Amino acid sequence: MKRGKKYQDALKSFDKSKQYDPAEAVAIVKKNATAKFDETIEVHIRTGCDGRHADQQIRGAVVLPHGTGKTVRVLVFAKGAKADEAKAAGADYVGAEELIPKIQNDGWLDFDVVVATPDMMSVVGRLGRVLGPKGLMPNPKAGTVTMDVTKAINDIKAGKIEYRLDKANIIHVPVGKASFSEADLADNFQSLMDAIVKARPSTLKGTYLKNITLTSTMGPGVRVNAASFGL
Repeated sequence: MKRGKKYQDALKSFDKSKQYDPAEAVAIVKKNATAKFDETIEVHIRTGCDGRHADQQIRGAVVLPHGTGKTVRVLVFAKGAKADEAKAAGADYVGAEELIPKIQNDGWLDFDVVVATPDMMSVVGRLGRVLGPKGLMPNPKAGTVTMDVTKAINDIKAGKIEYRLDKANIIHVPVGKASFSEADLADNFQSLMDAIVKARPSTLKGTYLKNITLTSTMGPGVRVNAASFGL
């Protein structure tokens, strides 16, 4: 794949073979995020886990101290008092069974996170084939299946992100925007890594974090030293 001049220039600004401390990596990635839009800063973590085994699955959520820089649209599946609570807490959309055909048949997906009260999971489960592949299914581990819809909505709006293994056992997570200060990006990155280090499966033998790369939407990836996080 042919890369543009900006990308090639960015590659020359650091050593691709070197593993940098988090603060250095953040500074390099931020400096090289020169697109005309506010690029997202992302972390890609290659793990030594085997997600085919249930005891090596990694899934959780963490609230980034400085948010994600993105306005998140929240859909809540709830009824009665819990639906009223969700509306009062600032949910963008609230509903129940009536949303099934809208999502299933009309392809409506104008939301970024789905929260559900436990009693609504039988309804949400019918949307598994639509929401599952897009990573939108509510999950207790991520705090999106809960009776405390106010806390769930507040956390999500404040910058809560979900992390989990993909099919290649890699975790892909945004930690902010290029417009953030280096200090705020570093704080967000550290908070994410603290959560992922704690999530290490007890059954895992060998290396947990094989490779950590920090990158911007349009820029090259910078390798981060896993030892910085006590590993």
